[in-house]
Amino acid sequence: MRIDTVSVVLVCAVLLLALSFPIQVSAQSSPGRVNVKIVTDEADAVLAILRKKRSGQPITDADWQNVFKSEGYLRLKQREHSMKRSFEDEDFKAFVLSDSLAQRQTALAETLDQWKATQVEQIALRPLAYLPSSAQIRATIYPVIKPRDNSFVFDISGNPAIFLYLDPAESRGVFENKFAHELHHIGYGTACPSADAREASSRISPNGKRVLTWVGAFGEGFAMLAAAGGVDNHPHAASSDADKTRWDKDLSNFNNDLRTVEKFFLDVLHGKLNEDEETKAGYSFFGIQGPWYTVGWQMAVVIEKTYGRATLIESFCDQRKLLSIFNKAVKTYNRKEKKQLASWSNELLKML
Repeated sequence: MRIDTVSVVLVCAVLLLALSFPIQVSAQSSPGRVNVKIVTDEADAVLAILRKKRSGQPITDADWQNVFKSEGYLRLKQREHSMKRSFEDEDFKAFVLSDSLAQRQTALAETLDQWKATQVEQIALRPLAYLPSSAQIRATIYPVIKPRDNSFVFDISGNPAIFLYLDPAESRGVFENKFAHELHHIGYGTACPSADAREASSRISPNGKRVLTWVGAFGEGFAMLAAAGGVDNHPHAASSDADKTRWDKDLSNFNNDLRTVEKFFLDVLHGKLNEDEETKAGYSFFGIQGPWYTVGWQMAVVIEKTYGRATLIESFCDQRKLLSIFNKAVKTYNRKEKKQLASWSNELLKML
């Protein structure tokens, strides 16, 4: 998932859902823990204009108002403006009327129909299995046709929303995996960090707090594991061969990536980076699916395989514990699996 803000790191870019009304998951989960709905009004309104353009029918002001007054469009505009990005009606009109979008009308319509048919209940069970029992997943899903090809979560603490870029190139398995990934972010934000963790973190130095915020970015890897459904499942099982190869190659660089991120943490702790430098460095670890994903995923797998899922959930819900728990777990893991995975330095752990 592509991340656009550090604040989204601990909760949150791409998934899918179906049904146009709130749902509840099966009896395998606690009643009322999931309430998710899909709103397709923006995509439906854009597709209606594309159909008119293709058939040569006049496009009226009412057609455009169906777009601009749709819930999906209004919330998308709100989000883009909150990011200090330009998102104006006239620019969107030009995008909708572009020849390149018109050529994709049929594929977009077919993809939207598939997304509406997705079985949400079963997918929602994946992230629930990797969240505290107190976690809830409540969100509105907006499949949207828009200029930027990113997907993301928005307004987590208020009215949680997940915007999905409607992409015909993605298989159902890929967007269902992304759906589960994003729902994990949503659920995580309702239960983590714990009250004890928040109280303890309040006594940490300002630089230490900033590092702990970045440690939370390893939640991307945690969400990868949750979306895959278990430690024995490849996180890109449904992806293309190219995506699998990229992930495996990046994962093989775990030790070097851990050291690179560690240097970043220490630089922040020692006050060596100004705000812009810190942000640039921290964001560089997102990449397509950079160290926040791969290192985070490997840490999660090591902890679960060594101590079980309950300890894994606890460690990711308290950033103060995550690195030290991993360090303890990886000793056993390396011995058992005959691996040589790196661990975090004592200097970093002492400073945190």
